[in-house]
Amino acid sequence: MLEFISQPWHWAVSGAAIAATMFLLTWMGHTFGISLTFKNLCSVAGADKISDFFKVDWSMENWRMVFVAGGLIGGIIAGHFLKSPEPVNISQATIDHLATWGIAYPESDAKGMGLMNTAVFNFSSVKGILLTVIGGFLVGFGARYADGCTSGHAITGLSHLQLPSLITVIGFFAGGLAMTHIIMPLIFG
Repeated sequence: MLEFISQPWHWAVSGAAIAATMFLLTWMGHTFGISLTFKNLCSVAGADKISDFFKVDWSMENWRMVFVAGGLIGGIIAGHFLKSPEPVNISQATIDHLATWGIAYPESDAKGMGLMNTAVFNFSSVKGILLTVIGGFLVGFGARYADGCTSGHAITGLSHLQLPSLITVIGFFAGGLAMTHIIMPLIFG
């Protein structure tokens, strides 16, 4: 049984789970999105006493905190007890392409042991710290400026046929393409 659980599942399982979650949330009058969790955490930390922006109606938001806690706990369980013994397969073409930018996968990553290049994304170099801090700031700013995160707009907004979410998702994809094909080669090339 454990071997079945630790193997990759078909993508349709996740799709059906997302559709069921969206149906239940819509039926209960809630919208899906994770970026509001940061606002809720600031409220718990006392920011609601400083600014009305952080005042939260907990009767409408407690489910979101439980959802995020469940995701964290589920990730820990999956990462420690359900991980596949098979290495992650990173294509040689991807490794070769990143090498043209001067990003070499460490030997353990090149053999498919991980998806994140630990030579770049780490806290042992100034460049790694700057990329993480600046990237985190931009993600947080973007989620606040767009009035929601990618999951909120792409899953809830599009399933509710909201035009602002469609425009925002188009912006997310355009930004991702620009980052991949223009900005990353400037940073690493």
